[in-house]
Amino acid sequence: MPELTGKKLGVLLTTAPVHPNFRPALALMNAALDAGVRVYLYCVDDGVCAVSTPEIQAIKARGASLFGCAYGAHRRHIAVDDSAAWSGLTVLADVVGSTDRFVSF
Repeated sequence: MPELTGKKLGVLLTTAPVHPNFRPALALMNAALDAGVRVYLYCVDDGVCAVSTPEIQAIKARGASLFGCAYGAHRRHIAVDDSAAWSGLTVLADVVGSTDRFVSF
């Protein structure tokens, strides 16, 4: 779909990998990447538990920009490492404001 190439999709993931919304979020991001869309994923709340999963790391390896809420990671005793760009909610605001479409799961 050439009309999607270069577009930007923002995704907010608030759910853990065991939540039913996790798989649809992955499917959407993979489909977007397949279509040439730039994906920006921000994980917050229980979504920070998904950052180190193989599925999310594969999305990152495909070229998605992966951000995690540092505060949420700290509260859940998750190490802040190079698995994501750990930041605050100002980065989320930037993602919301700079993408063509924004969805949350």
